Amino acid sequence: MASYLWRKYADSIYSKWERTLLWDMLEPYRPKSFTPLVTIYIAAFYAGVIGAAISEQLYKEKYWEDHPGKAVPLMKPKFYGGTWKVHKGDVLPPNR
Repeated sequence: MASYLWRKYADSIYSKWERTLLWDMLEPYRPKSFTPLVTIYIAAFYAGVIGAAISEQLYKEKYWEDHPGKAVPLMKPKFYGGTWKVHKGDVLPPNR
């Protein structure tokens, strides 16, 4: 029983040393605050939403110039090449 306890103690000390070494190596690169990172992620998300809205509006305007008075078909996804189903509408031709 004593050898078992000594082995468990030694394992815990060794694993503590490993964890300490790993975190000591990463400590200089850890940001002091995550606020700038969260701010950048939020700004990137809203920039993407605004960019998608602008590109869809430009697509509609271009379609209306070429086909005045007609309903605008759905815009194909730009960054998704897989199959996708359209509910309540016509299925678009496959991407080329």
